[in-house]
Amino acid sequence: MIKVITYGTYDLLHYGHISLLERAKALGDYLIVGVTADDFDKIRGKINVQQSLMERIEAVRVTGLADEIIVEEYEGQKIDDIKRLDIDIFTVGSDWIGKFDYLKEYCKVVYLDRTKGVSSSDIRSLKRELTIGLVGESNIVNKFADECSFVNGITVAGICTQNINCLSKTLQKHPFITNSFEELVEKADSLYIASHPSKHYQQIKYALLHGKHVLCESPLALDVDEYRELEKLAGEKELVLSDAIKTAYSTAYSRMLLLVKGGVIGKIISIDAICTSLKNLDYSNHDKLSQVWNSLSAWGPTALLPIFQLLGTDYLQKQIVSRVSEEAYNYDEFTKISFVYSSAVASIKVGQGVKSEGELIISGTNGYIYVPAPWWKTDYFEIRYENPADNKRYFYQLDGEGIRYEIIAFVRAIDKKNLSFIEAEVSQAIVRVMQDFENGKVIKLGI
Repeated sequence: MIKVITYGTYDLLHYGHISLLERAKALGDYLIVGVTADDFDKIRGKINVQQSLMERIEAVRVTGLADEIIVEEYEGQKIDDIKRLDIDIFTVGSDWIGKFDYLKEYCKVVYLDRTKGVSSSDIRSLKRELTIGLVGESNIVNKFADECSFVNGITVAGICTQNINCLSKTLQKHPFITNSFEELVEKADSLYIASHPSKHYQQIKYALLHGKHVLCESPLALDVDEYRELEKLAGEKELVLSDAIKTAYSTAYSRMLLLVKGGVIGKIISIDAICTSLKNLDYSNHDKLSQVWNSLSAWGPTALLPIFQLLGTDYLQKQIVSRVSEEAYNYDEFTKISFVYSSAVASIKVGQGVKSEGELIISGTNGYIYVPAPWWKTDYFEIRYENPADNKRYFYQLDGEGIRYEIIAFVRAIDKKNLSFIEAEVSQAIVRVMQDFENGKVIKLGI
């Protein structure tokens, strides 16, 4: 019996895929199809995959062409599979000619001509065609625009900014730049908002009322009632409204959450998250300082994310301590927040005027998770135990600081009317912390 193996993503399965599978099957008596896992696709740079692994496996199964389906999960697996499954022929599309010649040492390699005029990328681009307007003066707008170029079917409709000098030279050349939010809303299907937090509620509300999906840098509002109003409005309009916290979309962070929830370190007793950076600010210029994101708004949502996602939002007690100037519109150089739960504690330290080691530590009854600085760009973490020999290390590819995956998730949410990376109760809990700070429920150290 001649055994043949081939591999692919098989996203949005089309007749080109089927034609290739038919010709692969004709090469032998038994066809094994390897479907690449989501994480492995990301490592290979294929971050636009629309369907889940199970959806893609099912699509291949329904064709009836595969005698056996396996999952490709790591670099070098092809050699392992060829040896383990006693493969006679490895085959793949002709666009990979020469790439897999190294496998000739283990079996025959055949490159098949691909069906011209069709590709999953083209289908994804047509299916996901979406215009997005960018709002704000932060450097994150430039990063977001750059990452949009990696996502099929996404077009930057324009930029609304009050300070064009904050934009990169490339973005300054965009044909539509305005200081009118209303003008931008007219041109775009969706909005990415990175304006000052004080503007979020009004801008999000206006966008939703005009039928636009919104991805907004957290916090979505500075008042819980306003947040609830926005959430309700998005639901009524069947629109996507989501926090843009890039950390939530990294593969390593998601895997870490699953491991912790699965009990790998036992019961969680403590979580400590630190996020700091240094900014040179003129504290005497109060008008200008009032337009800068304070430390809690800038870093708080990210630092709060693992606490609320792992311990929940029903804490018993919260204490906010800030190094802040009354004369500087409550701009905090540094803020520490401590939480007390029924059986755990947690804390965050955030600052733009104080520097510290930006690490995340999750302590449990059996061990702890350590994510080194800068933990918010999570691509690596360790599980550490009493016996160092039992320690485990995990590394996952992270492209575009997670912003690229955030955009993909946003588009998928629009397609499927579902978004689960950041739960509504987590978004609301973040807003509540911001509201308490704004309302002066703070122990102030003074500057």
